[in-house]
Amino acid sequence: MDVGNILNFVIAAIWVGFGLFCKVLGLVPRQQAIVARILGRAHARALTIAIGIAEICMAAWIISGIQSRANAVAQIIIIGSMNVLEFFLAPDLLLWGKANAIFASLFILLIFVNEFVIH
Repeated sequence: MDVGNILNFVIAAIWVGFGLFCKVLGLVPRQQAIVARILGRAHARALTIAIGIAEICMAAWIISGIQSRANAVAQIIIIGSMNVLEFFLAPDLLLWGKANAIFASLFILLIFVNEFVIH
């Protein structure tokens, strides 16, 4: 197995971790609080679960290898957008506050390098 494939599995595992454990199973209540802050409290749990399922689907798309460049671009846009919203609308709910943007940027860089440099 080459480095690119290993990184694909690592990236997919991160999506599954956040989607399944943090959102669908609700093991990190802060995730639902962020959704409630940004999208409203009325349907925060249902929306958090839906976002979690979408993240799990993202992992499946990564593993499938189908349209991998489009997938990488989608990931970068989603992560960037999500983190900009969180940075301005819910920084107090983030694990590392506004410094979360650093980790999001590193993850975006990993996705970019994996798809556009390694592959």
